[in-house]
Amino acid sequence: MGVLKGICVSKKRGTKKMEVAEAMLVENYGIEGDAHAGNWHRQVSLLSLEKIEAFREKGAQVSFGDFGENLIIDGFDFRALPVGTIFTIGDAVLKMTQIGKECHTHCQIYQTMGDCIMPREGVFATVLKGGKIRKGDTVTMIPVSSDAPLTAAVITLSDKGAKGEREDKSGPVIVKMLKKVGYEIVESNILPDEQRLLEKELIRLADQRQVNLILTTGGTGFSERDRTPEATMAVATRLAPGIAEAIRAGSMKITKRAMLSRETSVIRNKTLIVNLPGSPKAVAESLELVIDQLDHGIKILLGRAGECARK
Repeated sequence: MGVLKGICVSKKRGTKKMEVAEAMLVENYGIEGDAHAGNWHRQVSLLSLEKIEAFREKGAQVSFGDFGENLIIDGFDFRALPVGTIFTIGDAVLKMTQIGKECHTHCQIYQTMGDCIMPREGVFATVLKGGKIRKGDTVTMIPVSSDAPLTAAVITLSDKGAKGEREDKSGPVIVKMLKKVGYEIVESNILPDEQRLLEKELIRLADQRQVNLILTTGGTGFSERDRTPEATMAVATRLAPGIAEAIRAGSMKITKRAMLSRETSVIRNKTLIVNLPGSPKAVAESLELVIDQLDHGIKILLGRAGECARK
């Protein structure tokens, strides 16, 4: 159990957040009057009081809101909690959606101290249920349920698609198939065929959003711009080759050209990443070959299931 020690808001992006005594949390939006609220996954930012106090011990003169945080809470080490954790403050309910963030421009605190804790210690949440919150309110944590839906993200690799010159038809096919078997889709994005950009996106989704499954489509052929397997291997912490092997083996029964597909499948920490081909037809055929087995593998990865052999 924790205590809400501070509430901070800013009316304009890029300006310092100022402390207020109370605020209204609005469902699927954020804090009423805060510039960072909106229909996205980072509606409210949270920071542990202990992290601020530890930073002050280094000699920094910082006030609540200086790191860009909305809520300062005593009693939880947010960085150690998994995405999906629920917090209640009075009638309001928050769901943690991301850990840390990329710092695009160094703030004044970083320039003064050479460090800023928000990018690595801060977390973000969406508002599941609105309500008024006040300094001193009790904050209750509800751990992630063992039967919570698995989460997934879809990335389409296409230079023309990223420019808006071609409609993405493969990504929606994956989303539809995953939803049908119970996955919660947290993001579906289109990127150009740039290896470093894809690496960065895979790391963000796996580490900050802690997505259980990432499926990519496109960029697995012989073209010089096809770099999806290289990007996927670059971020892997372990290999899971059987999934890609099963896709190729099954696809060979449909077309001999399946041998030219270079898709791979790997694990990054607690996230499974699988490459799929680029065409909608091939995507559907490939995913159909393995979709029934993916959830069991992911649950083993998460410690929700045992590695029992089929009798």
